[in-house]
Amino acid sequence: MRVPYAPAEVPVLSPVPQQPRSFDDPARAVAYIIELYDEATEFLRTQFRAVMGGEEPQGRYRAFYPRLEMTTTSFAWVDSRLSFGHVSEPGTYFATLTRPDLFRNYLTQQIGLLMKNHNVPVQVSVSDTPIPLHFALPEGAHVEGSIEDRLGGPLRDVFDVPDLETTNDDIVNGTAGRDAMGHRPLATFTAQRVDYSLARLAHYTATSPAHFQNHVLFTNYQFYMEEFVTWAKMQVADPDSGYVAFVEPGNAVTTRDGTTGTPIQKMPQMPTYHLTREDGNGITMVNIGVGPSNAKTATDHIAVLRPHAWLMLGHCAGLRHSQSLGDYVLAHAYVREDHVLDDDLPVWVPIPALAEIQVALEDAVEKVTGLEGYELKRVMRTGTVVTIDNRNWELRDQSGPVQRLSQSRAVALDMESATIAANGFRFRVPYGTLLCVSDKPLHGELKLPGMATDFYKRQVAQHLQIGIHALEMLREMPLEKLHSRKLRSFDETAFL
Repeated sequence: MRVPYAPAEVPVLSPVPQQPRSFDDPARAVAYIIELYDEATEFLRTQFRAVMGGEEPQGRYRAFYPRLEMTTTSFAWVDSRLSFGHVSEPGTYFATLTRPDLFRNYLTQQIGLLMKNHNVPVQVSVSDTPIPLHFALPEGAHVEGSIEDRLGGPLRDVFDVPDLETTNDDIVNGTAGRDAMGHRPLATFTAQRVDYSLARLAHYTATSPAHFQNHVLFTNYQFYMEEFVTWAKMQVADPDSGYVAFVEPGNAVTTRDGTTGTPIQKMPQMPTYHLTREDGNGITMVNIGVGPSNAKTATDHIAVLRPHAWLMLGHCAGLRHSQSLGDYVLAHAYVREDHVLDDDLPVWVPIPALAEIQVALEDAVEKVTGLEGYELKRVMRTGTVVTIDNRNWELRDQSGPVQRLSQSRAVALDMESATIAANGFRFRVPYGTLLCVSDKPLHGELKLPGMATDFYKRQVAQHLQIGIHALEMLREMPLEKLHSRKLRSFDETAFL
């Protein structure tokens, strides 16, 4: 019988300590970050393989995330139009980093902006934040049997596990403040927070985070996904489209040379498809399903990848007599009755419409429908969208809900849009909403089975093309214009 492992009786074993290094070249800084990260994770993997192979633990195995630090002693003169790439005042700023292989281009860009705007080097070192074993294992790792049985005790006695103290959203929520040394955060998320979301994304979408593109479409109906799959495969087959691959759940990758891997038969909770470009500026489409909880879950995790825009394309209840089934609603304001973000983003915080997104969506509607100017009003309303957390709100006494809808000047009601917009605001990700009226419950117009089938066949393809055209227009916009100052506070992290 194996004797349970007693952590107090053995030492902490870690990789050989590496010295901090200073860099004035962003590419060399990122290369050293990769070196430190690879060394740390390989140490944990090696020790885990040994223990799982039957070796007795020789101590508590611990390795640490890389740390990036920048110190500036002056107020930099920075282009006032820029919303990122600089800090607001003198001080020391830092970030713990993970998966530098995945974020290489992002890190190189952000570090380069810091150097340019502040004319100071950055320092790369080993942090004091342990890497949980779960996040050191390769993507898709599968461990047979019980880890505790192999270890003869709890996993946390031998390896570090995720720590909620470094996994929460206090930075993006504006509650983090300075650390014990008076240093402030440089990036929006800690390394453990990023790792947690990367693992969740792989679970919910059945695709690797590496396949996610910089432009994201959300929907709440599978009809849109089927249309996207058909269109995306046509784009990959077209050598002039700029798209190079199509990725399906199960990480099956289709290029013009064929398909590698096999799509899974049993869909994940949030089926996700990626139409990729070499530069990462393709389109990812996610079926989040119905409800604000799903909308929050998806955006909580995709946000760590720092996308350049996300749009909601879904169905809604039209609230005006003048609307018809199939009409569009471009949200320019939101009433939040979803409640899932109330503790993170108080309801008194306004969620503004973003001009860059609004213009792209309206231009896309014009392009796809062929209507413009005053004629466009025949098929599209701009107005307030209400998001609720009660799918069967119609079954309640209507005096209260209907009065609130009227007072808010709402034109549409759904269960996801305000959540996605609010999390976009919270995470500094440009957002927008274009909905399609699928029923009018206040006026007794509900879809019957035959009507629903005709409606979906007629409208889904057009609605999807509008969203795609909008993202393709946003792709051509400079990042400094798309990531505007409207999404950032007066005390903001430097990293995008």
